Amino acid sequence: MRRCCLVCYDIRDPKRLRRVLKVMKGYGEHWQFSVFFCVLRDIDRVRMQTDLEAEMNLKEDQVLIVDLGPDERDARESATVIGQPMPQPEGSMVVIA
Repeated sequence: MRRCCLVCYDIRDPKRLRRVLKVMKGYGEHWQFSVFFCVLRDIDRVRMQTDLEAEMNLKEDQVLIVDLGPDERDARESATVIGQPMPQPEGSMVVIA
């Protein structure tokens, strides 16, 4: 089963930040500078976390993963946006590893 999650990160070093951004582009939609919306199977969430940990400095950086539940429409609608609208999804994301 797939679950939706919001991934937010605070990476202190520019090189690590670029690497984390590259990792996250493989797993979800880039909603804001350091925020991604992902729809992942359990195994893909584990892979994403492992990939992130490999690029981070665990003593200096932080990643927050918020589980938004299994219903993608409800998860998207639960976001309140003030100002510029969120980009429209380009279609379903499929991660093949």
